[in-house]
Amino acid sequence: MAKRAWWLVVLNLLIPGSAQVLAGNRRLGRFGLGATLVAWALTVILLATWMLARTLVYSVVTSSPVLLIGEAVLVFYAVLWIVLTLDTLRLARLIATPPSARRFVAGFAVVMLLVTAGTSGYGAYLAGVARGALDGIFSSGQGYAAPIDGRYNVLLLGGDAGPDRTGLRPDSISVVSIDATTGKSTVIGVPRNMQRVPFVKGSPLYKPYPNGYDCGVNCLISFLYTYGEEHPSLYPAAAAHGSSPGIEAMRDAVEGTLGITLQYYVLIDMKGFSDLIDALGGVTIDVTERLPINGGQAPDGTPINVQGWIEPGVQKMNGYTALWYARSRHSTSDYDRMARQRQVQAAILAQFSPATVLTKFQAVANAGKQVVKTDIPQLMLGRFVDLADKARTHKLTQLELVPPTIDEIHPDFAEIRSLVKSALKGATPTSTPTP
Repeated sequence: MAKRAWWLVVLNLLIPGSAQVLAGNRRLGRFGLGATLVAWALTVILLATWMLARTLVYSVVTSSPVLLIGEAVLVFYAVLWIVLTLDTLRLARLIATPPSARRFVAGFAVVMLLVTAGTSGYGAYLAGVARGALDGIFSSGQGYAAPIDGRYNVLLLGGDAGPDRTGLRPDSISVVSIDATTGKSTVIGVPRNMQRVPFVKGSPLYKPYPNGYDCGVNCLISFLYTYGEEHPSLYPAAAAHGSSPGIEAMRDAVEGTLGITLQYYVLIDMKGFSDLIDALGGVTIDVTERLPINGGQAPDGTPINVQGWIEPGVQKMNGYTALWYARSRHSTSDYDRMARQRQVQAAILAQFSPATVLTKFQAVANAGKQVVKTDIPQLMLGRFVDLADKARTHKLTQLELVPPTIDEIHPDFAEIRSLVKSALKGATPTSTPTP
């Protein structure tokens, strides 16, 4: 009886349903065997597709309808394994086995039940979390966008909508340009205080500002977000496309400045930035100078109301510290801050692998909901996940449009477009932040 019990329990683990076919309800056994064969076939297909067409797998697992189906399938298998295991223990007739074997057989069956049904149930839970995050962040109504000149260009806006501010202010303006084949990426930093930015013909802002954004005094590019929000009639279809008038005004300004087309945008608030780094377990940064956390400066340059300091040296930063490292500008310039922001971006790209994201998936998904807006459709996620994986194998190149190469008050836009063109072709950018 002990041998019989062991055989049934092991068969239930290796080939669910076989125990019932041999010694119990054959109808239930055939159903279990059929479900097992289907699971094996799906696993083989998934592995083969992963080796031959990885992008397709990424596209499948980042689709809300597919995740919903996967969630239901995983719940089904979890319930099926529970039913088959309990029925197998009944068939094993543990009461008739020697006491010395009874505990081991029952314990083994329970542990394997936790491994199989527990794994399936947890997978269903993760699928539900992923589906909620995808539906809350990404658009489902837009189609596939082809690369332009072999690249995807994404406008990245860092919004700072703190309690001491009215509305949202895009304090960080970047463009991430990604080679559609290799994933090699270039980040182009646009100073928020760049003035007199031009607009391409066809932009709603070209008619009022044919010679560039000239509002009189201090016509900063970052002010165009507020301008667009205050003139929604300029972009009446923005909301229908998952955007807003302010974002579209920023997109038109950056396109006119750089001379490239931006297929998508991502707008992230500072809180989301901090939460994402915490969710990923922190980020390691080589700090080159002492920087204040919060606070300001007196007229004589003395720091006031500083809550702490980020000291020089290699540091493992949590989200709060990394946020202040990226945004602190007291005792330094806006251009230094831009360089630190790119440093943090590069560190995130280099240090966090898909395995890291997977092990902290729930926290990452919750932090991802802090993304204020994006028009990247779910249909494109598989493509971008694949490119992000490839991008990690390349060094992230950077181009900062700052002095002394670029005068932010009277920019030479022809020179800017030449620098951008060279950077995207693989040449080493010549514009670097001033120390």
